[in-house]
Amino acid sequence: MWKVVEVVKPVVLMVIVQIANAWVNVLYKLAVNDGMSLRVVVAYRYIFATAFIAPLAYILERKTRTKMTWTILFQSFLCGLFGGALPQNLQMEALALTSVTFATAISNLVPAITFILSLSFGMERLNLKKAAGKAKIIGTMTGIGGAMLMTFYRGVEVKMLSFHINLFNQRNGGGAVHSSRGGGGLFLLGAVSSFSSNASYALWLIIQAKMSRAYPYPYSSTALMCVMGAILSVTFTFCVERDLTQWKLGWNVRLLTVAYAGIVVSGVMVAVISWCVRMRGPLFVSVFSPLMLVVVAFAGSTILDEKLYLGSIIGSLLIVCGLYLVLWGKSKEKVKNQLVPSKCDKLEIVVKPQVHGIHGDDQDQDSFKKGGDMHHNREKGGEQH
Repeated sequence: MWKVVEVVKPVVLMVIVQIANAWVNVLYKLAVNDGMSLRVVVAYRYIFATAFIAPLAYILERKTRTKMTWTILFQSFLCGLFGGALPQNLQMEALALTSVTFATAISNLVPAITFILSLSFGMERLNLKKAAGKAKIIGTMTGIGGAMLMTFYRGVEVKMLSFHINLFNQRNGGGAVHSSRGGGGLFLLGAVSSFSSNASYALWLIIQAKMSRAYPYPYSSTALMCVMGAILSVTFTFCVERDLTQWKLGWNVRLLTVAYAGIVVSGVMVAVISWCVRMRGPLFVSVFSPLMLVVVAFAGSTILDEKLYLGSIIGSLLIVCGLYLVLWGKSKEKVKNQLVPSKCDKLEIVVKPQVHGIHGDDQDQDSFKKGGDMHHNREKGGEQH
């Protein structure tokens, strides 16, 4: 029974992670509808995340953490910019101009975008002769095609089960939810924001990979990223948002949104994901990404009163298929790299001669030294012992 629990535990935890990440998008939509500034939401998220993860990093890694360097600090700044403040602000704009289902579906393009950026930076090679290389190319093209289909094709409306729960205020409900399809220009702008957010996130993955090699402390690196993200987000918000009343939090959906996003999603879920990556690997974690899309699509159509169209369903399926193709290609390459030894690997065999018949290690050393001297003398034609 204990072995069964050990096998099932990572699966259950990843399902919980995807459900938690899905609901943060729903809360974002509710906070925007309540009139809360998008930029203030992002700033508060990283403030709460820093307050949670920084003490955790200090407690767990204070004895093993190495000294901070300027290079690591600069990499932390880049992680806070491209993995924190920038993608989150773009994602919030996408949520406001489109729908939670659309923004979540586009987020599954991250592996494909990461593959394109890795090719551009020379970190990966395009090998069309192997099945893995073909799978990554086909998966990338399929995912991008699905995103374009979701953006430019609507199709017929698909009716789903509705609980007839109106979570929006009457003064903002219609505009907040349905303006995404009402104006084509606004929806296109939201689509561009969503794609740019995921491109920034993919760039962060590349930077984070380099930082992890020089600073392999997941909690401390996450804390540094949250600190930088909080500084950048607060600075940007104060520059563009002059209404100080937006920073006021009460016992309402605003406090629930920022606390949930900061503590649960950016804090607890990050720790859970780190544990699952250590136990099962990054590919295992990536396989569960489409589950968040299913949860968000169900929540959006049932309790947020969002309209679901045929184009969104087909496009989402194409994006998910492209995601799994890219992941399959990367898994095949990973297995191949593990099986094929590196050219620089060498096996060194050290043979230590032993002289028998004399007791004691020191006597063995002296006897071997004398034997070497006699052999050297014989080569020179000297006297033999």
